[in-house]
Amino acid sequence: MILELAAADVAPGRADVLAQIGIPEGAVVSAHIERLYAAASELFAEHVAPAGLLADIDVAEFAEVYRGEGRNEPRSPVGEILGRAEHLALFVVTLGEGISQALQRCFAAEDFALAYTLDAMASVAADGAADLAERRFDGMLRGRGWTTPDGAVLRYSPGYCGWDVTGQRKLFASLRPERIGLALTESCLMQPLKSVSGVLIAGPRTIHRFPPTYDFCDRCNARTCRDRLGALFAHEHA
Repeated sequence: MILELAAADVAPGRADVLAQIGIPEGAVVSAHIERLYAAASELFAEHVAPAGLLADIDVAEFAEVYRGEGRNEPRSPVGEILGRAEHLALFVVTLGEGISQALQRCFAAEDFALAYTLDAMASVAADGAADLAERRFDGMLRGRGWTTPDGAVLRYSPGYCGWDVTGQRKLFASLRPERIGLALTESCLMQPLKSVSGVLIAGPRTIHRFPPTYDFCDRCNARTCRDRLGALFAHEHA
């Protein structure tokens, strides 16, 4: 199914964007940064065109997609969670080509500060769109009668957590996101760049709990899984 997304759905929060460019919440924001933020916000609102796709997939079908070209790590969270999943869906979300073009124009004009700010804003928005896909899938499952106690949906993407980036090829072949203007480069980067793809895994919240002790964890500079898992289990520490 096509995910109907509006610009307001993916508009990033100010605090999140400032954090992305290294300004912590509560810090004094200079007039220069305020001007950059305002200019980036205008460009973002003018050029963002969010879109997404979501498709249910069963465990056997996804196992083949996940196998990809056989380049995944021997042990990975997805490989171990898969057998305990109750529902799965492939997904992709994008902010559209307009944002990429606006970034290119900023770089071409050597307005690097504005490009950096807009890039940060778009990165936060793309992650927010992926969060929205999680919530939409959760809502769809609840509407179908999914009642697993403490059930949760979490996304996993090629290029992270042991799922090799070449897995994008089978994911794209199954989901066919060219319908919403997405393509893959030879190196498996998505175009437009500000896009997120992967699998949504639904099941008891505890299936998503895993320690950062896989062989690839020490080589990871992103550690975005820590933030998302922290949010998922925040209620335990409330």
